Amino acid sequence: MTKKEVRSSKGDAAGCKKEGKVVDLGTLILEVMRAYPNKKHTVRTLAAACGGADTARRRQTEEILRKLETEGVVEECQIGKFRLTERSMPKYTGTVDMLSSGSIYVAVEGLEEDIFVDSHRTKHALHGDKVEVIITRRRRNGQAEGEVVRIVERSRKNYVGVLEVGDHWAFVRPDSRKVPVDIYVRLDREHPHKTGEKVLVRVVEWLPGSKNPVGEIVESLGMAGENETEMHAILAEFDLPYRFEPEVERAANAIPDRITEEEIARRRDFRDVVTFTIDPEDAKDFDDALSIRRLREGVWEVGVHIADVTYYVRPGSVVDVEGEKRATSVYLVDRTVPMLPEKLSNELCSLRPDEDKLCFSAVFELDDDMNLLNEWFGRTVIRSNRRFTYAEAQQIIETGEGDYKMEVLKLNEMAQKMRKQRFVAGAISFEREEFKFKLDEKGRPISVYLKEMKESNQLVEEFMLLANKKVAEFVGKNANGRKSNRTFVYRVHDKPDSDKLARFSSFVLRFGYRFRVDRLKDIAKQINRLMVDIKGKSEENVVSTLAIRTMAKAFYSTDNVGHYGLAFPYYTHFTSPIRRYPDVMVHRLLAHYLVGGKSADKPTYEKLCEHSSEMEVRAAEAERASVKYKMVEFMSDKIGQEFDGHISGVTEWGIYVELEETPIEGMVALRDMKDDFYRFEEESYALVGERSRRRFTLGDLVRIRVLQADLQHRQLDFELVATIDFQTRKAIPLEPQYFTERSTPRIRRRR
Repeated sequence: MTKKEVRSSKGDAAGCKKEGKVVDLGTLILEVMRAYPNKKHTVRTLAAACGGADTARRRQTEEILRKLETEGVVEECQIGKFRLTERSMPKYTGTVDMLSSGSIYVAVEGLEEDIFVDSHRTKHALHGDKVEVIITRRRRNGQAEGEVVRIVERSRKNYVGVLEVGDHWAFVRPDSRKVPVDIYVRLDREHPHKTGEKVLVRVVEWLPGSKNPVGEIVESLGMAGENETEMHAILAEFDLPYRFEPEVERAANAIPDRITEEEIARRRDFRDVVTFTIDPEDAKDFDDALSIRRLREGVWEVGVHIADVTYYVRPGSVVDVEGEKRATSVYLVDRTVPMLPEKLSNELCSLRPDEDKLCFSAVFELDDDMNLLNEWFGRTVIRSNRRFTYAEAQQIIETGEGDYKMEVLKLNEMAQKMRKQRFVAGAISFEREEFKFKLDEKGRPISVYLKEMKESNQLVEEFMLLANKKVAEFVGKNANGRKSNRTFVYRVHDKPDSDKLARFSSFVLRFGYRFRVDRLKDIAKQINRLMVDIKGKSEENVVSTLAIRTMAKAFYSTDNVGHYGLAFPYYTHFTSPIRRYPDVMVHRLLAHYLVGGKSADKPTYEKLCEHSSEMEVRAAEAERASVKYKMVEFMSDKIGQEFDGHISGVTEWGIYVELEETPIEGMVALRDMKDDFYRFEEESYALVGERSRRRFTLGDLVRIRVLQADLQHRQLDFELVATIDFQTRKAIPLEPQYFTERSTPRIRRRR
């Protein structure tokens, strides 16, 4: 404790006063020691910190310290110096985020930052475990360091890894870098396994003194490297199912597929209205359709028809429980893992042409200026006249010829008007290019191509947005237009954080773009203008990526805060109940309120919203992992080749580079950058050389050489060959300089 700290901590009276109240001296001593747990305190500094260092106070302080010592609360670590014992330090409970080094961060609710724990002080905690931790010291940069004192609860997560089998033992080498140790498994002679198998393993114990945990094999996924095995492994890694249990399939198959005349009579009949679906070419389920007819001159009726999943899937049924658990379909590179069994998603609830289908519909009367004249929500029966692919619909839009050309062209005209109105109102336009893989018969990537978003995609998007917005308004508003108190499931998106916006503004300035953050209401317009300005330029991808990261994340909630990105005060998800469970909830709630039902139980639906949001994130991570695997697989025969790219990420362990011609990303490790000793500047997203002062930051153009393609860890390792001048595109080779000592500063990580 410094003299300044001692002076500032003195009481305002001779006794032991704190904020005007007399406090026990022993309590004050413990408070001071807990505030500085890494300090060795003398009697004098403790007495001074608690109100005065005169002889009487020092004697009193020492008496209390000796008493606390006999009670095991403090210990005399050196002659005349005291510190808290481990058991008397403040304890925090948090969740482990493990690093590849074996060290961990413990995320504690309520603390601004995570607590770092060195690998030697983790008590064998693993990623996801709940632990009790104490703070033992603070580094000069303010980073809290601690020690795990107890594992409160082991994570029940299963790990995916590759099996190595010996004569009397077997180890699983986990795919995830979050598990930096091999897991020992006992051999089962009745169920023999082979080296090279990819397996699912569960940790059962980690004995004190043992270097490795002991686990048991839950399931064999197949031989590593095979496409089916690797896709199943990705799903297992994120605890996502890749098949339905037999009882779920049986329950789905038992659902009657005949539509009775009595059911049709209860619904509004749209079978005589021109109706069609527009979907990707490889789509197997068609859960939304559009209908259109002219009511009178300048007035049109447009129906947004959504498969009536809730008619077939009743609350609490086996299929419903499974759908609630999954919460979403998962889209990997080569497959869709559906939320509902195929009998529902591809048959009963798929709006296939020339078949009567049950729907929940939002029907709108619109004039040519897109003024909403009337709206209606309810259950319908439809009969699709045509299944269009996006390409087929786009051809009609571009040529003016094709099936139902009048209807397609009118819907597109209306969609473009709505789209323009939406952006004028403040919606943000994030339309990043999407790359797809062309796979051979064994699932290996043979090429990468760009998936373009054209007007046919926008046609469908705008009418789905209209339906989602108007359903949310119908439930979320009273008849007088004020906010209702009815429980509902909203899709919400909050305003961006001002600090993130400020950092984004500083970042784009280096490319010559001005982005003002002083007026929040203009942010959307500025982003849209920026997206237009960067279109087709080398910095387009990195700027748009960082812009998306700057925005808040959308999620499900019963508390409506509006959707900032879409500029909608009310928004929900109504249009995809085949693949999203929140849409199922929305259908049920809407049906309930249409017949005058009372407000549903808010805590129940909020819990379901939280689960759905969590599963959505997990599914997105799995989807990215499958893309990453195919990227690494695609590059595995290109070792040693050089490519140009731009820096897409900067961290304390290296830089990420995205190649120019494809969205493939790899990492240049800091340890391999031997032209200088680089340090990470967190605020500016930069690595800075200590000798050369060379900076590497987001968006910089560089040339790399492919070093390694690690399929097990889905990681591409690059070597930095040269920097590239923005203006001349001239490559400037790096001159290597070797150092005898290298160390990376530990970065204070804020939550």
